[in-house]
Amino acid sequence: MDIAEHNRRAWNEAAIKECDWSIPVSAEQIDAAREGEWSVILTPRKPVPREWFPELQGAKVLCLASGGGQQAPILAAAGADVTSFDLSEEQLLLDDQLAEAHSLPLDTSQGDMRDLSSFDDGSFDLVFNPASNLFIPDVWPLWAECHRVLKPRGMLMSGSMNPSFFLFNHEQAEKEGVLEVKYPLPYSDLTSPHSEDDGPSTERSKTLEFGHTLEDLIGGQTECGFHITGFYEDYWSDDATPLNVYSPTSFATKAVKM
Repeated sequence: MDIAEHNRRAWNEAAIKECDWSIPVSAEQIDAAREGEWSVILTPRKPVPREWFPELQGAKVLCLASGGGQQAPILAAAGADVTSFDLSEEQLLLDDQLAEAHSLPLDTSQGDMRDLSSFDDGSFDLVFNPASNLFIPDVWPLWAECHRVLKPRGMLMSGSMNPSFFLFNHEQAEKEGVLEVKYPLPYSDLTSPHSEDDGPSTERSKTLEFGHTLEDLIGGQTECGFHITGFYEDYWSDDATPLNVYSPTSFATKAVKM
């Protein structure tokens, strides 16, 4: 099946229903960003450390698989020249609406995060990629493309799900309060059912998700020529999954193109 097309439709539906990742930032947040007061996230809760960022004034920033009217408008208001690249036209529409309403230096472009061929080599100072690689089955093309479109010494900031998250049946855990290891890594919604009665998750409104190994998530970046220079872990909201009690559920990396 066409995974990208399935997830494009699912994200369009999620955006129309105003999911958590499709609620645009406010005019007050944009005004504050213009004054230097801002924060953005790569993972569900923890703000990215401000010291991770280069000077944003005039910087060329690619917000990758990051549509939804959240990170891209804030970085544009903070002074960056931003391109928002996303699979979902509904997510991009939210960025477009804020850009027009607030005269932000923000353009949008639709496409698959694994194929950045519309951009020249060395086009960007920063690629900002919130936790979205769980929607593609292979992250190596993503890292290679990010490395290609970055300038020398350019930065990649990326969020990822902790591989341990995909070991468990979270529906069962929420119903029964028991975490039981059920799935091997790497994980795929195409081959692993979500519950005892379900088949593979191909329902139109559900995104297809994939759990990767640390070798792919971190080793893949270093193999492409990145040096990891920053790292932190994060959790979902307290009641989102029982795994929160035992382990961080996501992490973020800062990497520099050498």
